[in-house]
Amino acid sequence: MGVDSGLPDFRGQEGFWRAYPALRRQGLSFEDMASPARFAEHSELAWGFYGHRLKLYRDTVPHGGFEILRRWAERMRRGAFVFTSNVDGQFQKAGFAEDQIHECHGSIHVLQCLETCSNDTWSATDFYPVVNAETSMLENSMPRCPRCGALARPNILMFGDYGWVDGSYEKQRERLDAWISAVSNLVVVELGAGKALPTVRRFSERNARQHLIRINPGESNTNRLHGIGFGNGAAVTLKLLDASL
Repeated sequence: MGVDSGLPDFRGQEGFWRAYPALRRQGLSFEDMASPARFAEHSELAWGFYGHRLKLYRDTVPHGGFEILRRWAERMRRGAFVFTSNVDGQFQKAGFAEDQIHECHGSIHVLQCLETCSNDTWSATDFYPVVNAETSMLENSMPRCPRCGALARPNILMFGDYGWVDGSYEKQRERLDAWISAVSNLVVVELGAGKALPTVRRFSERNARQHLIRINPGESNTNRLHGIGFGNGAAVTLKLLDASL
């Protein structure tokens, strides 16, 4: 979904390294960087990676497909609920209600203590990262936990992550479950959910009840038990579907 707004595609090693050539030179993969251990071992590099993404997501304008989805939702008696593994906050920026979104992997716009001294989280609004484009290193001060002074990290579920503070996302999930139980004829529009981390695909197939619209330029395959697939990008496919509606 975010790629059509100009965000980098991290699928596959080459896609990740195209976005971060400095990490290619060091032989570091997305899995290497998306780890709490990276913050402990090389905090400037870890925050350089996440700081660059934070600034990028703040600067990115959601494409027109978000508005199409919002208009569809407004026509539904029960509206819509967003289930996303994206951490970029683009649905909120596009005008979807905060209490109608479940971010199953967390949000880059929220911080927590690296040492998990408490279950507190706080907004990243006051952190303005300055990242060296050549080295991918953070050049300004890193955020700190206001409670204990330890290094802060993004409130995102990472690989091998036993310290993720997930309280607010559990509340999101509870709201989602309650919404689903109140909907008699659920339609799932799935956008760009791959198989490498199949969290979203599994959610779609579990809940679609034969009404799944799977939009994915590379992995649109589905079966009649679930719904139909479109092998193209999110923005163009949503526009075509909207025109046909």
